Amino acid sequence: MEKAVVRNIIINFFGLAAPTLVSLMTVPAYIRLMGVERYGVINLVWALIGYFSLLDLGTSLATENQIAKVRNAPGDAVERIFFGACFLNLCTGIAGGLIVWLGASAWLAYGMHVDPAFRSELMSALPWVAVAVPLANVTWVFAGAITAVERFGSYNANQTLGTFLFQLLPLAAIYWLSPSLAVALPAAVLARLIAGVLLGFATFRALGIKRLRMPEREVIAELFAYGKWTLLFSGAGAIAATLDRVIVGAILGARYVTYYTTPQNLVTRLNMLPSAMLRTLFPRLSAASREDAHDLARDALAFLNGVFTPCMIVALFALKPFLVIWLGASIAESAAPVGRLLVIGVWLAGQSSILGILIQAQANPASVARVSWLQLPLLGAALWAATHTFGLMGTGAVVVAKSLCDYAVFLYFARVHVRSIVGNMLAHLSFIVVAFGVANMPLSMPAAAAAALATAAANLALSLHQSATLRKILRQFLARTSIARG
Repeated sequence: MEKAVVRNIIINFFGLAAPTLVSLMTVPAYIRLMGVERYGVINLVWALIGYFSLLDLGTSLATENQIAKVRNAPGDAVERIFFGACFLNLCTGIAGGLIVWLGASAWLAYGMHVDPAFRSELMSALPWVAVAVPLANVTWVFAGAITAVERFGSYNANQTLGTFLFQLLPLAAIYWLSPSLAVALPAAVLARLIAGVLLGFATFRALGIKRLRMPEREVIAELFAYGKWTLLFSGAGAIAATLDRVIVGAILGARYVTYYTTPQNLVTRLNMLPSAMLRTLFPRLSAASREDAHDLARDALAFLNGVFTPCMIVALFALKPFLVIWLGASIAESAAPVGRLLVIGVWLAGQSSILGILIQAQANPASVARVSWLQLPLLGAALWAATHTFGLMGTGAVVVAKSLCDYAVFLYFARVHVRSIVGNMLAHLSFIVVAFGVANMPLSMPAAAAAALATAAANLALSLHQSATLRKILRQFLARTSIARG
């Protein structure tokens, strides 16, 4: 891969890691100041707004795809796409905000049994929640547009600043004014507004836009034609991502949901590297020719395997000790085995995600969207049967099988050079499987640590042998280290 691509991956990785760290650090303060119930409501509110991200209709991704293709072309194509996308998402966001306001008002009045004072706080905050929906919709267009021209440094700086504001401004408001939802939620929306305005200014500068213009119906129609399939694709993925939890709760009960979701949430955080790569690669893949895009995807998969696989090997061995320290031995004993299975699922999902964005950037995503929806009933039936028969390990096994199936489907529709990609994947998968088997053995801590380091080192050696990009990065790192010492 090009040096600029690797640099952007690193920038995007730290851009994802910094907000995550800030969010984790502020949770105890929120719970202490607001209490468990109010903080839970805030999380439900933002989860609700997250569900309304479906009103984006795939427009932000369509914006990124279309602008990446014409960013170097003469004329005003970039402006036409940008303002068409902003208008479309503003309209759908306003509609979503009205639905949230009216629906939540009726639910609070007739369907939710809470203390009257608490209900009053929620009713006072609802207009702010409604405003947050169109604000989020337009901000997603800004994000798609600025990443389309690969201004990742500016985007991540704004995102990190926005996360600081979103976490700290409400915290300051409830500390100085009142630990009330009527204070916290408006402060959170104000933080989102400030962050959105800053990102908007950065986007206008990055695109070179110096004027406002009216949206065009033809552009909106083109964006929707592309976006509807990405919407269906992401919608099926969102349902599939939560279906396992629902079935575990329905069959095994709430206690086992904790045993399942705790390691799941933990290992899912390991996917920051694949996520950083997706953000970096999509505009490049959109603008590249089919042959160049296939070469870039192949190099990206080799790079991901080389860097990600050793990390996942270590995670397989470190998961149970970490859970013991974090939550105690009783929970760790039940959660660690299925957590190790889910590590394999996350590793496979990272592979699939690279192929998925290649399909969305270069080909028609309609076929993959249809297959994703056709998979859902089969996934539900398999999860039900496996969970009922084998418990949590059955659930985890189905999730891994689904990830492997996604990889095969995406590989087929991506039309890439299958032999080299599959050969590289299977070589690294063999290390993951061996590490999984050894990690489940009753080893002492020193023996487990030695096995983890040996397996990860062997895998890294294989990666350096296969990947010229990794060898180049290692040489540069060693050269800089020797210079610094000298």
